Amino acid sequence: MNLQQVARIALATALVATLSACGGGGLFNRGGSSESKAAQRALADEQRANIEAATGEKKKGSSLWDLFSNADDPNTTVEVNKYIWQASLEVLNFLPIESVDPFTGVIVTGYGRPPGGGKAYRATIYVQDPALDARSLKVALQGQGGGAVAPETVRAVEDAILTRARQLRVRDSKL
Repeated sequence: MNLQQVARIALATALVATLSACGGGGLFNRGGSSESKAAQRALADEQRANIEAATGEKKKGSSLWDLFSNADDPNTTVEVNKYIWQASLEVLNFLPIESVDPFTGVIVTGYGRPPGGGKAYRATIYVQDPALDARSLKVALQGQGGGAVAPETVRAVEDAILTRARQLRVRDSKL
């Protein structure tokens, strides 16, 4: 059993444990309103659109059982740079995290206001390469109400994340 299979089993176990602890939704939902279901579908669609915008690719349908298939092409495995990953979480710590997937390198946040700022933003971060390099990081920002964000703002966030990642790397090299 290789490391990828162990990770898949651990992920599936964590997913089952998380879903069983929810208690209020899913198959065992007793009388959930159609409005809340529609809101959940809309949120899932929005998250999917954010991930597609950050990654630049549209993902075909997949299921839980895909975790257990061994059909993955080893050339498409995403490895994440740990310094960029950690720096992204630290720099954007004022944004509430909606989902994190270290296997695909995607972090999706909710809306939040930066310290000293007036406008609320949400972000989707995609770390696509193990190299500590600017090409490894893609950031998609969205203003509240779906407004566009200036490219300078996106560039400033990317620069802050990469600067912090380099600081973390330097700190680890001194150990």
